[in-house]
Amino acid sequence: MVVYMSAQWRERLRTDVPASLVVVLVALPLSLGIAVASGAPVIAGLVSAVIGGIVAGALGGSVVQVSGPAAGLTLIVAQTVATFGWRGACAVTVAAGVLQLGLGASRVARAALAVSPAVVYGMLAGVGVVIVLSQLHVLLGDAPQASALANLRALPSELLHNHTPAVFVGVLTLAVLWGWRAVPSLAGVVPAPLAAIVVGTAVAVVTGWDLQRVDIPDDILAFDMGPIWPDASPSVFLAAVGAVALVASVESLLCAVAVDRMHDGPRVNLDRELAGQGAANIVAGALGGLPVAGVIVRSTTNVNAGGRSRLSTVLHGVWILVLVLVAAPVIELIPLPALAALLVYTGVQMVNLTHAQQVHQHREMPVYVLTMLAVVVLGLFEGVLVGMGCALLLSIWRLTHATVRAYQDENGWHVAIEGSLTFLAAPQLTRTLAQVPAGVAVGVELNADFMDHAAVTALHDWRTAHERGGGSVEVHELHHHWYADAITGRRSPARKMHPTAWLLPRVHRAVPHGARERLARGARLFHRHGARRVGPLLADLARTGQQPTQLFITCADSRVVPSMITSTGPGDLFTVRNVGNLVPRHGDGEHDGSVPAAMDFALHVLQVRTITVCGHSGCGALAALLRPGTLPARMPDLLRWLRHAQPSLHRVSQGAVGDGDHLTQLCQQNVVQQLENLMSYPDVAERVHDGRLELVGMYFDIATSRIHLLDPTHTRFTPVSSH
Repeated sequence: MVVYMSAQWRERLRTDVPASLVVVLVALPLSLGIAVASGAPVIAGLVSAVIGGIVAGALGGSVVQVSGPAAGLTLIVAQTVATFGWRGACAVTVAAGVLQLGLGASRVARAALAVSPAVVYGMLAGVGVVIVLSQLHVLLGDAPQASALANLRALPSELLHNHTPAVFVGVLTLAVLWGWRAVPSLAGVVPAPLAAIVVGTAVAVVTGWDLQRVDIPDDILAFDMGPIWPDASPSVFLAAVGAVALVASVESLLCAVAVDRMHDGPRVNLDRELAGQGAANIVAGALGGLPVAGVIVRSTTNVNAGGRSRLSTVLHGVWILVLVLVAAPVIELIPLPALAALLVYTGVQMVNLTHAQQVHQHREMPVYVLTMLAVVVLGLFEGVLVGMGCALLLSIWRLTHATVRAYQDENGWHVAIEGSLTFLAAPQLTRTLAQVPAGVAVGVELNADFMDHAAVTALHDWRTAHERGGGSVEVHELHHHWYADAITGRRSPARKMHPTAWLLPRVHRAVPHGARERLARGARLFHRHGARRVGPLLADLARTGQQPTQLFITCADSRVVPSMITSTGPGDLFTVRNVGNLVPRHGDGEHDGSVPAAMDFALHVLQVRTITVCGHSGCGALAALLRPGTLPARMPDLLRWLRHAQPSLHRVSQGAVGDGDHLTQLCQQNVVQQLENLMSYPDVAERVHDGRLELVGMYFDIATSRIHLLDPTHTRFTPVSSH
């Protein structure tokens, strides 16, 4: 045990110590800049960097997240300082930490993730804009105004003033920040923020320009700027506490979740992370530091630099403390225009185009833009409230939104209704139904996941009036019969979740028409619904050609839908289906060449790297093998084909059993046998042996809708987890 622990610690020291030093190079200049932008003493940023590293790193729920002063909190801290003074702001930080500690103990951390990402990203973008507008004034050699709008109004006149030294240092720092990636040999060793600050400081020192610089107390250990209860109403104080706690918590938890995807170590415990952040804020506020939160830039740097445990996050705080104690005179050489340039760069990065694209893809851009503008114009707390209100209204609209269309084609008049039909949709429903001429035959396609009394009444009243006027109405409900239940007096169930209408199995069975009409009806549904969704993808595939990832061999059973059970789409699977998902052995039968032909095309033309054989429960072909003589002699082709399944039956008779009854065991062992048959093909065997091809066994239990994968030893099937 001792040897194991010493080896473990040697490995930790080997990876985490260098990582902690790299994080320091990123965290130190950012901590200084955020303190300046927040209107706090510079030493407060360093205090929080130390506390965030040591306390949050040791107690938090993520082993690799690095905490400290966060740019996302800059605006709210500046507002808090302006309202309560610095020591009052420290009291707010302590109280916010207590609140976070309580929330963590209550195990409600995941509830904080219920805040829409569009609100969070909009908030960060708004804070970024505010930081840029304020720090441009510092970069130009002046002081920022009281608000973002005042900074914007004063900027033109500020640009006309001549502050050449400050502007030169600031612009030079920005140039290094944006151009550092162009020097890969240095960028991989020295982080851009540190390089930019060093260059800006060096120029200021060499030229001797009279610039404002970082100010650190002479006796750091005697620094006394701890919390004092502010002279303000409790409601105002508690509102500030709630705002700091909310923003710090959401930012920390979102950061923890994002960083969790970047490493393969222990998973984050969000409740513990929230409690750890609370403990760090209590200590930071008590010692006169800024509020602490998880910071994505530092955390990403930690993981990319090799950090694997809490040791790297804690050590980064220790190193900053050592630097402050022994190198304070060097830190005081840093000019404020250089820090302002770093903050301008950081603010621009906070208006993240990737985030904006993600929001746009989910059709939440109004929430993002409104949140950002509200943060800039009204302030952080008010902006977040505006964003959350907008997100709530958008969610309500989506939950109650229905699409109603009336149109005429060669088959007559149709009304297509989709979505949630509540009383809010009743006006739209009646307005659209009024477009249908009197006396005509109408087909109503009702694809609703909910229908309340008002919607049923509107539809039924129109139907009754239309039929009295000589017309006819046929209502086709594509899943649950909300309308039919309502007019017959049956109680409707709770709202149901269901697949997209054009993918619904069994959808045509309720339509009393012939097979041709059922197919035509399904095609019409695809044209109206599915084609709109997959049309662009199919057009792209038609232009570029197919590039499937694997050859998928499965049974012709109608209950097995490969694209549905694998969540794949057009262009993903090159599929071969036959009775019993069989693969004839190499050279076995001149009349069984369809499967080898597909394999040749898949391997040599499509260059697939995976071949999957998928069996399923209750296979009729294999059930016939267990009951010899049940297939009539007039099926010679089927009988000849099923001889390829005889080795599977032999495997079961020799004791190579799977799970369940005899048929289930045969269905599972049949998959194993077909994988062995695949290895009889020289091309397949060669590619498997040199790692260019992987063979996968899959089993679909129809009754439970569960997928099972064959383990690498080909001895048992394991259910695929839903998580």
